[in-house]
Amino acid sequence: MAKTTTAFRCGECGWQTSKWVGRCGECQAWGTVEEVGGVKPRTQAVSPKGERAVPIGHINIEAAKARSTGVSELDRVLGGGLVPGAVVLLAGEPGIGKSTLLVEVAAQAARTHGRALYVTAEESAAQVHLRATRVGAVVDELFLVAETDLATILGHIEQVDPGVLIVDSVQTIASAEVDSQAGGVTQIREVATSVIRVAKERGMSTVLVGHVTKDGSIAGPRVLEHLVDVVLQIEGDRHTRLRLVRATKNRYGAADEVGCFDLTDTGIVGIDDPSGLFVSARGEPVDGTCLTMTMEGTRPLLAEVQALVASTQVPSPRRATSGLDNARVAMVLAVLERRGGVPLSARDVHAATVGGVRISEPAADLAIALAVAGASANRAMPAGCIAIGEVGLSGDVRRVQALARRLTEAARLGVTTAIVPPESGAAPAGMRLIEVSDIRVALAQLTTGSA
Repeated sequence: MAKTTTAFRCGECGWQTSKWVGRCGECQAWGTVEEVGGVKPRTQAVSPKGERAVPIGHINIEAAKARSTGVSELDRVLGGGLVPGAVVLLAGEPGIGKSTLLVEVAAQAARTHGRALYVTAEESAAQVHLRATRVGAVVDELFLVAETDLATILGHIEQVDPGVLIVDSVQTIASAEVDSQAGGVTQIREVATSVIRVAKERGMSTVLVGHVTKDGSIAGPRVLEHLVDVVLQIEGDRHTRLRLVRATKNRYGAADEVGCFDLTDTGIVGIDDPSGLFVSARGEPVDGTCLTMTMEGTRPLLAEVQALVASTQVPSPRRATSGLDNARVAMVLAVLERRGGVPLSARDVHAATVGGVRISEPAADLAIALAVAGASANRAMPAGCIAIGEVGLSGDVRRVQALARRLTEAARLGVTTAIVPPESGAAPAGMRLIEVSDIRVALAQLTTGSA
């Protein structure tokens, strides 16, 4: 007989140990080590019961074509729409608009692709009905059920036979066959595995709603993100109506696309051209501001960086940022003082973006530097001017990716002058390029243009 062994394995990273511990010795996660044991299996080859292996050229690709969700911005992120049998995980903070968006998606699917089933495990059916009424998503082919038991949900799927399934949320559903509470590592794995299996067997497009932890990561085991086909994150500031849906994993399209939405009282609406949301409306230039063109996936967006420099009496001046990467801003400030001769060591510096947009790419370095330098010298950037470029520690200005696409979009929006790195190519029609090799040359252009 095979020897019976007992081991313990981490549900997050797969680390194994011979005895139970409360904290994983590999990934340092708490409460993820569980017992696994039994007779060591000896797997032998058997005749395949399903479809036989065929040459790859004979595979029918029609079943893998995406179908539009009816929401253009979501289709952009998904890579064209929902693929039959695909499982999408949508995560975000509470109250950010996940359920509102998915109710509209379910209604659009019911109108165009047949039946859709919405499973709510957090709210009552009446609450979801009220939301659907408010956003105009009451459709006869949209079925709704409030249930938290996995076996019962699978029974509803058998009965309704939907083409699209929405589960809100995976952390609140439990299986009676698993001895743990809903939201635990074992329960989430069991629920996700069962729903994914049914979705693949039926060719049913499925969207799972996931909770997030305090640091913004998806709650539950990491294996959940590996099991699904697409992982989406919905982000946004509670004080603004702008919502961004990002794809962090996508087996059917690009994994860096972003969809922009406007959360209103009547629902969540896609924004085809969101550049105007990230720029202040003013009659004349103001010191401490600079426009830049940032890339969100394949989409260039016009954004504005603002800076404020003030004297301080404390030994350690304050460095505050909003919408910008703290480490990136600190590096730009150090380069400004050391290479550009801008006195900042005894002054507070505040830097922020407009409209709640978050900029983390290096292409905004030059705009940050010019905004801070302009605020320090009380000089404004010329009207209709943007700055695009990465600033190195030696003070040099480097090229960035997709520069031609950024400049083309800027010209379409009425920008007439662009401060860019050397060898940036031909300028779009109606635009003048000012090529700068280092930060000192860029600051001189700011002074000359603002005089």
